[in-house]
Amino acid sequence: MRFHFSAVLLLLLSFFSFHYSVCTAKTDKQVVVLSCDLHCQGCCDKIMKNIAFEKGVKDLVCDLKSKHVTVTYDANKTDVPTLLKAFEKIGKPARVEDHQAQKEAPVTPKDTDAVSGASSLE
Repeated sequence: MRFHFSAVLLLLLSFFSFHYSVCTAKTDKQVVVLSCDLHCQGCCDKIMKNIAFEKGVKDLVCDLKSKHVTVTYDANKTDVPTLLKAFEKIGKPARVEDHQAQKEAPVTPKDTDAVSGASSLE
């Protein structure tokens, strides 16, 4: 009986410690604004379909009017050069618009803006 109690207690402790470590895993969210040659909504759709599934990408906003793509990503999983390679791979070479635009991600996700033509992952 004592062995069973010890085994159950050990199992519970290991489960809760694992759960705590998973829940408190820190993500380093960063935002980069990229300039890309966007001609039409099809270009935005192509970016949304492909770049959204790149490792570490958390949010993606494609603004057709300004020809900018805002990417929120986990810096622990990817970086800007990797994202630029992914854009080039789908035939949409991009460049970093402004180094000042790279900052911590805002707390609230961006909504779709139908007026400006921006679209978001969510």
